[in-house]
Amino acid sequence: MTDAPAAPARPKTALNARRSFWLKQLHQWHWISAAVSLAGLLLFAITGVTLNHAAQIPAEPATVETTAQLPAPLLERLSSLPADTTAPVPDAVARWAAQALQVQIAGRPTETTAEEVYVALPEPGGDGWLTIDRATGEALRERTTRGWVAWANDLHKGRNTGPVWYWFIDVFAVACVVFAVTGFALAWMHARQRPSTWPLLGLGVLVPVLIALLFIH
Repeated sequence: MTDAPAAPARPKTALNARRSFWLKQLHQWHWISAAVSLAGLLLFAITGVTLNHAAQIPAEPATVETTAQLPAPLLERLSSLPADTTAPVPDAVARWAAQALQVQIAGRPTETTAEEVYVALPEPGGDGWLTIDRATGEALRERTTRGWVAWANDLHKGRNTGPVWYWFIDVFAVACVVFAVTGFALAWMHARQRPSTWPLLGLGVLVPVLIALLFIH
């Protein structure tokens, strides 16, 4: 009497192969997204603390004023601006400002009146402006800075940071989502061998929800 043939192991083998494939893919995307978002995560985590304690972190504003005289030929160029407009200054005037006052105003909107041209110059961690007297050509630039903590806080908020940083935040946010989703998927796939997985994940969701419901009014 011969023994019955063993049942084929194909289904289990196929299941293990599929699990191995997804684990490999998830690990790969998890470490890639971690690498892409690492610097941003550190920046946003640290500035989250500094923003939360902004009142306790001292900041001494420093203001610097710089004056210059717009040459007569360029002053004549300003006469092309209407008495009430938001149009940028002529390119030649913008190039002069970059050299004489180390400020970039090309393409920036102005608040022009019959008496002066005013250009707002906000920046991360500070503020500033430039005025040009349309009668005399006297130019005055004022810049106020509030230190590196205020600068980093404004990076966190995307305040006055320009289009490149705007797009960086979007790419960074996508990388963080990929990092979180792949991390959850890996935790789910390993949960059978790690009994504390679901209690810890549940706690991570429950704690902020309870704080929001009970202590935020």
